[in-house]
Amino acid sequence: MNDRFRTLAREVRWEPEKTRGSRFLAVLAPVRGREAAQELVARLRAEFPDATHHCWAWRLGRAGDDWRYGDDGEPAGSAGRPMLQQLEGRDVTDVAAVVVRWFGGTKLGVGGLVRAYGGAVAEALDRSEIREVVVTRTLAVEHPYACSGAVQGVLAAAGVAPREAAYGETVRFLVDVPEDAADAFAHELAERTAGLARARAVEG
Repeated sequence: MNDRFRTLAREVRWEPEKTRGSRFLAVLAPVRGREAAQELVARLRAEFPDATHHCWAWRLGRAGDDWRYGDDGEPAGSAGRPMLQQLEGRDVTDVAAVVVRWFGGTKLGVGGLVRAYGGAVAEALDRSEIREVVVTRTLAVEHPYACSGAVQGVLAAAGVAPREAAYGETVRFLVDVPEDAADAFAHELAERTAGLARARAVEG
């Protein structure tokens, strides 16, 4: 299971020099799910209705194993696939890419199209801010007041902060812990409090 993945910090646009008269505009954006990726394609179709093609590719999921691409009328494999290959090569996911083309009157051939579409995405990625996302697990923690010092010590050592704290007969709060460290965190909490502090995973 991947506990970290790389994605874009924000949307980026890049228009390289024209290729034999054709204009290409690459738009890359972080997305969460297929619907958001489809919305990006639809938004750019609406923004640039005069363009000849709106080719696209997306890579989703923390392992990047949910992917699709579309050539939008270009020869099969000449546009969407090289765009997707650039996303795979940079190991970014939860990212959608759209390259908008205005035909300049000269055919580029399949090889020329592969270079133009893949190159536009590559250059846009060069100009993108990449951020690493740490996948976390939310734990609900409950402990008696007498354990507060020990619990605070475990929180500090893990570098995490409680949220949605409630103070009744016991102290209750939620904490987001890196997924690969969640079991060790819960174990340490129990060890430091002689089993009086309990942590359970919160679903959803």
